[in-house]
Amino acid sequence: MARNTVYIIGAGASFEADLPVGNSLKDEIARILKMEFEHGSFKDGNYELYQALRRHTNNNNTEVDEYLQACRHIRNNMPLAISIDNFIDSERGNEKLALCGKIGIVDSILKAEKRSKLYYDRYRGSRTINFSGLESAWYLPFFRTLTENCRAEDLAERFSSITLVIFNYDRCIEHFLHNALMTYYRLSEAEAAEVIASLTFIHPYGTVGSLQWQDRASSTVMEYGGDIQTNQLIEYAQRIRTFTEGAHSDSMGILKSKMKYAKRIVFLGFAFHRLNMELLSLTYVDRYANPAEIDCYATAFETSKSDQESINSSISHLYEGELKIHIENMTCSKLFSDYSRSLGYA
Repeated sequence: MARNTVYIIGAGASFEADLPVGNSLKDEIARILKMEFEHGSFKDGNYELYQALRRHTNNNNTEVDEYLQACRHIRNNMPLAISIDNFIDSERGNEKLALCGKIGIVDSILKAEKRSKLYYDRYRGSRTINFSGLESAWYLPFFRTLTENCRAEDLAERFSSITLVIFNYDRCIEHFLHNALMTYYRLSEAEAAEVIASLTFIHPYGTVGSLQWQDRASSTVMEYGGDIQTNQLIEYAQRIRTFTEGAHSDSMGILKSKMKYAKRIVFLGFAFHRLNMELLSLTYVDRYANPAEIDCYATAFETSKSDQESINSSISHLYEGELKIHIENMTCSKLFSDYSRSLGYA
């Protein structure tokens, strides 16, 4: 029986599929929220967003102006902010600014999915992801690890021991796994979806939409890298949360249970932000409920020795039992390469 394993996924993991992080993401959000006026008339920028905001406010000019000021405030301060989430946190309680920031997040993530290594255009004859283009990313060694010595009929049992806690709004992992399973095991779309359902996916802050094979009944279904109408942006933006607002409560019980009984924890491209670490933390009683040794592996790419010591301390506070912590200044892909046996299931 495979050990219960929890993968904690951050933005650095999606970066290996060419999704933006840091300054490039902030620049893209600033571009999306650009709306300039001259003598009271629209001059330059995202005219469709301007019209969407007018519809959202029923053409209330005062309210529209408040949203425009919020967008302008976000754009002007992106160079100063650690991230868009941190900037929204700096004005917690400002619902208009939060919504504008989320609009930028949703639009930028969907555009980034479309530009990523995982995207393919099914409407132009492409049948699946170009897997050979992912050799430098962690997705391929991750899939090899999950499926080593495993027949299709055995996947559900192995996957039942695996939890993925994804702090990103994108759907990179779900999209990749669905396509990889269909290709490797010659499964239908429905069969692959059924196998993936054996995994536990937790997006504490939500996603930019449900993939079509996940939940066709959802009001916010959006294919990977799909084109969103500007008038839909507000509805989709209201689906996600920032760490200021906290995680969706319906997933927290599952998250705590999975952390409580974990035997192995793998941090991939995670920033170890204090509020996110608090989400992973257990109650005083539950911290003592898992006395067995827990193996922890973490990427800390391009971080100093001092920061790695701080990360070690943060991880150590998750449990009271014995932890074997391996923190490496390397990419997610290299972690799977260097720890292939330690991270395996076979």
